[in-house]
Amino acid sequence: MKPISVFDAHCDTISRCCHLHEGLRSNSGQLSLERTSGFIRYCQFFALWADREAAEAKGCSMEDTYRTLLNCFQKQLACNSHTIVQCRTARDVELAHSRGKTAAFLTVEGGELLDCDPARLAQAAEDGVTAINLTWNHANALSGSSLEHPEQGLTPVGRQFVSAMENLHILVDVSHLSETGFWDVMEIARRPIIASHSNAKSVRDHTRNLTDEQITAIIDNQGVIGLNFYKDFVGGSQDLDMLRAHLDRILELGGAANVGLGGDWDGCDTIDALPSIDKLGCFYEYLLCHGYNETVVRDLFYNNLMRVVRQR
Repeated sequence: MKPISVFDAHCDTISRCCHLHEGLRSNSGQLSLERTSGFIRYCQFFALWADREAAEAKGCSMEDTYRTLLNCFQKQLACNSHTIVQCRTARDVELAHSRGKTAAFLTVEGGELLDCDPARLAQAAEDGVTAINLTWNHANALSGSSLEHPEQGLTPVGRQFVSAMENLHILVDVSHLSETGFWDVMEIARRPIIASHSNAKSVRDHTRNLTDEQITAIIDNQGVIGLNFYKDFVGGSQDLDMLRAHLDRILELGGAANVGLGGDWDGCDTIDALPSIDKLGCFYEYLLCHGYNETVVRDLFYNNLMRVVRQR
């Protein structure tokens, strides 16, 4: 199997490592530095995530929880500094790759981790936060989510939050967001956005997947949709054929330059064919064997997300 370059838009590995007291180099999860060591080039968006209700039940504020997760991220990178480095720009990635290192980007899943406070964004940017999901599964002070109050769009503070994110060159991530909130974002967005881990609703009718209209809007915005490998979002036979159906729908809508990988590693039960990130080479070879142009596959696996990082 040929070596490949990989840029993945979403994993929950840091939160999992922090919770289970495991390490990034080697662990019992789906993603580790050992598992990714065979990639030619590797970039990863590492999400910080916590359930507000669970944190508050432990007497922890979301600000303290954010700091705990950030410290875990920073500690893991320091412990593995010979193989991984935090990046903020495309130039940082090029430098990391030239030194044979993994490029790690920091993201936040759920604006509640920043107390939905636009004033917290400047510090988040200073910490190196590159992208933020406005919501996780629960509605918050920014917007409804795809699962809770899906009829609710961006609140006034949500609009301020999005505008502040764009001013700070933080990518707006619309995965988990309500459809109403999505269209509110599209009215505001001046820069490319991402849907870091979402599939095509016309293939699998799930609230977390994107309608054809949403996919087309992201294409027009020059953003990127990260294919999600979660069984329930893939649907159907839950195999590579079904995952390919989601890819094909995005391609049919004109999204060859707008689709990437968003595996949702360590955050879900992925399809059996992709139980861990080191199996991505099988998906790469599968696509080539089914007649996909290798340029399209390379763009899917790496180049499209890198283009958005350059443009943000």
